[in-house]
Amino acid sequence: MRVVVAGSSGLIGTALVAKLRNGGDEVLRLVRREPQAPDERQWDPPSGAVEEGTFAGVDAVVNLCGAGIADRRWSQARKQELIDSRIEPTEVIAAAVAEFGVPVLLNGSAVGIYGTIPAGPADETEPAGRGFLAELCVRWEAATAAAAAAGARVVLARTAQVLSPSGGLLGPLRPLFALGLGGKLGSGRQYMPWIHLDDEVDALAFLLREDISGPVNLAGPTPATNAEFTRAFGRARNRPAPFRVPQVALKVALGDFAEEILRSQHLVPKVLQDHGFPFRYDTVDDALTAIEQR
Repeated sequence: MRVVVAGSSGLIGTALVAKLRNGGDEVLRLVRREPQAPDERQWDPPSGAVEEGTFAGVDAVVNLCGAGIADRRWSQARKQELIDSRIEPTEVIAAAVAEFGVPVLLNGSAVGIYGTIPAGPADETEPAGRGFLAELCVRWEAATAAAAAAGARVVLARTAQVLSPSGGLLGPLRPLFALGLGGKLGSGRQYMPWIHLDDEVDALAFLLREDISGPVNLAGPTPATNAEFTRAFGRARNRPAPFRVPQVALKVALGDFAEEILRSQHLVPKVLQDHGFPFRYDTVDDALTAIEQR
């Protein structure tokens, strides 16, 4: 396939580009700076400009644009950055997919769209919830409308917390656990959707080729609570995790994001399971043990 990828420099994008190329696909990467490599094509979302010829003969576009949800404390300015880095670029990409007749748009989203799920397990039929992140994801997904209206197969990849040897959820946690300061967040009873980076990129590559459209939960097949995750990471690191981080401390450290991280989301990846996607890691124990043994 000939695939255009936006957001190719992030944790997921970097791994996906490598996987697609290893599988024989041609990948073009959208960049906002001056192109520095033959596979780069320049674009400027605020003006809607994309380098001429970028979408010629393209089989699919993968849009992973967006500032990191958990990278910084949530202030009002940071919230606006989260919005601006997603909505406008997605609208530009959806318009290009429609204009050039690209058959497939695989668009990033997040399980945050569901808000709090008090009882589960829930699947992709769960309605959108409340809160900033849920509302952001609704707008993010709606920004693909032009592509869908033009007849493209649009996939909305609702990604859970990504577990990776570098970056992702474990980046800020690893130093704390190394010092024996790891602990559950709040009560620890809240369900926390997770996915190993390998399964994330495998699922994205799978969705490019399977006849699937609409929302897809990219989450591990066995849900885990935050307390279960904390114990599993402690075992994988061979470090105790005796502490509990109270809600007030999370609010100080994370701003409004504290409310999101304490939401319970008992989710399952039903669409992927129904289509026979082969997860490499069935449990959070499997995923964390594999990561820490690398």
